Amino acid sequence: MFPLILCYLVLTIIRPQDYLPGLVGVPVLPVVLVLAFVAWLASGKKSWNAPQLILLPIFLVVLMISQLVNGWAGGAVDELVKFGPTVISFWIFAAGCTSRRNVVLAMATFTLCAMVLAVHGVQQATTGVGWTGMPLGEEGRIQYVGIFNDPNDLGLLFAATLPMAVFLSKRGGFLGRVFWLAGALLLLYAVYLTNSRGALLAVLVVAGVYVWHKRGLLTAGVLGAVGLAAMKLVSARMQELDADEESALGRVDAWYSGLHMFTSHPIFGVGAGNFTEYNDLTAHNSFVLVLAETGFVGFVLWLAFVGYSFWMMLTVLRYKPDFSDDPARAAEWAKERTIALTLLLVLCGLFAAAFFLSRSYMIVLYLLAAMAVGYYIGARQRFPDLPAFELSRSGWRWVPAAMGGVAALFVLVAVLLRTG
Repeated sequence: MFPLILCYLVLTIIRPQDYLPGLVGVPVLPVVLVLAFVAWLASGKKSWNAPQLILLPIFLVVLMISQLVNGWAGGAVDELVKFGPTVISFWIFAAGCTSRRNVVLAMATFTLCAMVLAVHGVQQATTGVGWTGMPLGEEGRIQYVGIFNDPNDLGLLFAATLPMAVFLSKRGGFLGRVFWLAGALLLLYAVYLTNSRGALLAVLVVAGVYVWHKRGLLTAGVLGAVGLAAMKLVSARMQELDADEESALGRVDAWYSGLHMFTSHPIFGVGAGNFTEYNDLTAHNSFVLVLAETGFVGFVLWLAFVGYSFWMMLTVLRYKPDFSDDPARAAEWAKERTIALTLLLVLCGLFAAAFFLSRSYMIVLYLLAAMAVGYYIGARQRFPDLPAFELSRSGWRWVPAAMGGVAALFVLVAVLLRTG
């Protein structure tokens, strides 16, 4: 099961089926997923001990309902076909990532795939075209094929896998450390080549959260300000990071339109995928997109899905068991904390970038989240004293949290419109 889902991950990111003549049109991706699903069904690794495993299929149902209530019955089937594989791959990948060994293997696979795309981007920047035949994009920004044909999507992937590369560099011998550190530098350079402001800010957030965890908020704030200033020096687009800049104004207008869609369709939204039917630009914000297209019901579910993932990693980092009389157990717990910190940084990079992009339904987002979910399930098996998360006990929290989130979005947009 796990090798098959790793194969699915490779095909999803590197996507040889999109540019190799012998594979174009061959349904290798769905075939591998079906095989992995059958193996998962036959295995004994199925577990429902995480709220996200239940929240995601419910969110799929809401996506379908959002189409039905907006008058398109065929749209419900369309959403099932489009988002159903994401739910299945999430279940399988989470089930496979319950052991620390498999989490590390998953990180290595993710990082290696991202490094392949980074090398493709360097080739593009050097020669003008990559081995896929994809040319350099507008303003000299690198791009890839398929779901990564937008430089912003590439930047999101690179920012999210950067903490994994650093984590992997601390394992193994000298050559392994050199390899993964070189990979981290490659990913950092590739973020620069995407010239994605969202990705650059995501890298800054990842670094800031790490420094905050290690050195405190004040140090993180000072270094964050220095980092932002440095980014403005190296990136022309970062110099335009201002509410008055044309691109920024377009994003704020899109956010405003998304909130207007929510107020006119507050329960189930305007329908999944229908944002651009009401506005020329997409939302450029994954949270606004979910709110506009699936209404408050979908927003609560999606916010809970995201929130539980962060909550789980923070729980491991804040938990302080007493292993003073058991050095071996203490060493094992230190390994758990290191992985949890890495996954927390991954989530920070992922959703910092997603805040400026409309990637609410992007499969890579859910595969990255599946690692965190599977890891926490496994951590509770190894350390049973870690608290369980149950929708029946904590699910109600996300309703007031969603209300607060909606209010915060309204305030943010109002401030940005005034300052613009």
